[in-house]
Amino acid sequence: MSGRARLALCAWAATLMAACALLPLVSGTLWILQAALLLCAQSVVGVLARGVPLARPLTVAAQALVTLLLLTAVFAREQAVAWFVPGPRAFDHFLRLLEAGAEDIGRYAIPAPLSGGIKLMIIGGVLAIGLAVDALAVTYRSAAPAGLPLLALYSVAAGLSDGAAWLWFVVAAAGYLMLLLAEGRERLSQWGRVFSGASGGPGAPAGGGAVAPVRTGRRIGAVALGAALVVPLGLPALDGGLLDGTGTGVGAGPGGGGTISAVNPLVSLRDSLNVDQDREVMSYRTNSDETDDLYLRIVSLDDFDGTSWKPAQRRIVNVPDPFPSPAGLGPDVRRTEIDTRISAAKGYQQNWLPMPYPATGVDIDGDWRFEPVGRTLVGDHGQDTGGLSYGVRSMIVQPTAEQLRNAPEPDESIRRPFTQVPQSLPPVVAQTARDVTADSANDYERAVKLQDWFAVSGGFTYDTEVQVGSGSSAIARFLRDKEGFCIHYSFAMAAMARTLDIPARVAVGFTPGSPQGDGSMTVGLRDAHAWPELYFEGVGWTRFEPTPSRGTTPSYTQTEAPGSSNLPDVPQPTQSASSAPSAAPSSSASCTPQEARLEPCGSESPQAGVGAGDDGPRPPAVAAWALGGLAVAALPLLPMLWRMRTRAVRLAPRGLTGEGPAAHTLAVWQEVIDTAWDHGIPPDESRTPRKAAARIVRLGRLDEPAAAALHRLAGAVEQVLYAPRPHRAPGLTEDARSVATALSAQAGRGTRLRARLAPRSAVRVLWAASARYAALRAELSARRPTVRRPFGASRSG
Repeated sequence: MSGRARLALCAWAATLMAACALLPLVSGTLWILQAALLLCAQSVVGVLARGVPLARPLTVAAQALVTLLLLTAVFAREQAVAWFVPGPRAFDHFLRLLEAGAEDIGRYAIPAPLSGGIKLMIIGGVLAIGLAVDALAVTYRSAAPAGLPLLALYSVAAGLSDGAAWLWFVVAAAGYLMLLLAEGRERLSQWGRVFSGASGGPGAPAGGGAVAPVRTGRRIGAVALGAALVVPLGLPALDGGLLDGTGTGVGAGPGGGGTISAVNPLVSLRDSLNVDQDREVMSYRTNSDETDDLYLRIVSLDDFDGTSWKPAQRRIVNVPDPFPSPAGLGPDVRRTEIDTRISAAKGYQQNWLPMPYPATGVDIDGDWRFEPVGRTLVGDHGQDTGGLSYGVRSMIVQPTAEQLRNAPEPDESIRRPFTQVPQSLPPVVAQTARDVTADSANDYERAVKLQDWFAVSGGFTYDTEVQVGSGSSAIARFLRDKEGFCIHYSFAMAAMARTLDIPARVAVGFTPGSPQGDGSMTVGLRDAHAWPELYFEGVGWTRFEPTPSRGTTPSYTQTEAPGSSNLPDVPQPTQSASSAPSAAPSSSASCTPQEARLEPCGSESPQAGVGAGDDGPRPPAVAAWALGGLAVAALPLLPMLWRMRTRAVRLAPRGLTGEGPAAHTLAVWQEVIDTAWDHGIPPDESRTPRKAAARIVRLGRLDEPAAAALHRLAGAVEQVLYAPRPHRAPGLTEDARSVATALSAQAGRGTRLRARLAPRSAVRVLWAASARYAALRAELSARRPTVRRPFGASRSG
């Protein structure tokens, strides 16, 4: 095996070894075998292209093209032209698969089911990394930078997985070290016989074992790998916990796992959202098919002193069964009873009990107390959620926009405590609230305008790295800078709602989490969230979602279609449990704020740019795409096609080409030289035709008739080159064909295949193009006028 081929094999193995870090992310491991086969085909194309040889960029382009064809054959065979040539339908299928894969990644917990979209993303990513590694390490002969794509592949996997990530690091690092050693060996071999260093003594075996550079490389690799594994063990951990007000975060607890403390969401919710590795805090199962609005609420923050929001100090009572009716909820509001079973992780030691809101009953063991106003459960005498499993009965309340719009004034017992704002609140907060909600007819319209201003039209940016801030000017700074995360949005909207005399508070908890393959839902640290709750008489405390890109927008905030659920790609409560959605699309000239929040709106409706009878691309477009796909697929065949065309021109009868005897003889001789080159006998321009023929006979092991034909050709060439009056030699074309047949018969199957599909002599096209480019530059340079200056003249004058 040649050094280049060995290096390509090591690049293939190093990429696969790094790809092993992706194994814990999905269920099932057969995908890595498919990735290995496709990656092998990609590497083989690189070996063949480098053997032609092709220019380096063309080699990488050929590998990329073959990779696209292979992915098309595997993932979009039915949509492709001739099962592997990508056309418009194939690219559209790829796009849909990628979109579905992105949704699945955000929906499922690890290990996720191996859907078609996730499989395409994983295998396509491995092939892209493999192409980069092969190009850097083999094509451009620089293995050290090839560690960067390998590190990127490992880092993505390690950032998502947990547990034995160090094992995959060892595997990936071993692959990289193997690649470096292979490159070092290949470089040393170019200097001739590799020296072996000091002798091992009289009894040492021949060769002395490993050569000195290889032994040194192994030692350096072992030391670096050991340091990478051992040094992090001595460094302090940088963990953060959900709602960890003390700053201890996720630390060692008496149970052997970490603990997650309570309760300062103003400071520590950001730390939970920014953890390097997400961590499951609970899982649950519910008998409802609609989980998008199933927020798990921990505590309500209703005491606002201008500096922070915190739970008000209230009397707690024994847990009732059932819970009292939710405050303000009227009998005409549609609702659905559901049951949820929640299991908290052992390390999740929280004093407040996560529950769907509004809960109507709970089945739990331990020392818990009930706070009636916030409808929350708090642990007593050190009780926490660590390792608990409990059941919750709750309601999915589904008011209509009309019910919220027509809500009467709240009772004074609700309005007075929940609309209080401190004197220290900057006036810009109330003024901004009035400006945003100008021309609103009722509290519902004001609330929706506030939500849409934060989430859609106000120019805000979601950023978990922004400091929370403190003091009475924190909300004013957020309204000015327009950067923050859920704490900022919920606190600001609740404060602004209070300045508009709308009862408001802030809820802290978790978004619904991610579905798993077994039908359960998992909730992690990064699902921590805060949202405002506004009170409407007849409905009660109602959730709003002002934070961009987090959670789900409640259906009752869609003012264009009251009570409907027409948000794209966001599942809403079923029709059986809510008012009937509109049967026709909205006639609004522009999209609703909720639709704009999810995706740009380019027309009045999703169907605005599509004809009623349009069910796919038109025939001319299909034909154009098909021809383009065939042209792309033909690119690897261009060397073969060029050689076939060149051979036909050179060996054509002289009467058809219009060439003279001399030109025809030299063209036939050039064809014989190139045919020998294609079969592994490179040309030697320093030899005479007679000696060149003898060399081809010897290296090609030609039989006597073929050797005689080749010598006749060489004699005819010498006649053309050296005779004063060369005479015409008949039968040159037949002699050339006889030589080509003999060379092919003596060559092996691989050599014959390479001579046909990837002929080495095709590189003459690039040489000719380079020569023409150089001649053109010389001609342009010669035509450029030259400015002559008198001797001693100043250049600056």
